Amino acid sequence: MGTPDSRHRGRASRRCLDRQRTTFRWKADDLDAVGLQTRISSSSLSLGGLLKHLAFVEDYYFNTKLGGTAPGEPWNSVDWDANPAWPYTSAADDTPEQLYALYDGAVERARATLHAALAEGGLDQMANIAGEDGRHASLRRLLFDLVEEYGRHTGHADLLREAVDGRVGEDPPARWRRESNPQ
Repeated sequence: MGTPDSRHRGRASRRCLDRQRTTFRWKADDLDAVGLQTRISSSSLSLGGLLKHLAFVEDYYFNTKLGGTAPGEPWNSVDWDANPAWPYTSAADDTPEQLYALYDGAVERARATLHAALAEGGLDQMANIAGEDGRHASLRRLLFDLVEEYGRHTGHADLLREAVDGRVGEDPPARWRRESNPQ
């Protein structure tokens, strides 16, 4: 168990990641299939593809990188060599309810795993996966990588959502709660 100072940094890191998750989810919220498949200019990105990609990222970072286990379904059944962009390209085949459920479920699993990991070993514990040099990243590094991933894709989502219905803004309104709740 970490020191009081390291527990504070763990909470701060978790809050930073959750702010990114919330902002992204707000940008992607309450859209029909057409809205989730909307693309801009020559980009192949869509909000549906980003929802599915970030669901994979959540499962991959917390199951595989941190825990050393496979990310689970549907990811285990994908032929990644044949279609490395599968989350982006296959999202058009999913209903909005499926995409929201996939993303929301992955985030909830990741939150639970992160909470347990912080309680067990704090931010400085080593992740299960190692780089090519054999060194293991810390949980702190994984969190920073996720914040960076969300920052990049939330920027994409901002442009895509504006193209769908004009929604703009850096943060959701204070009392915002997701509209599309597939439960």
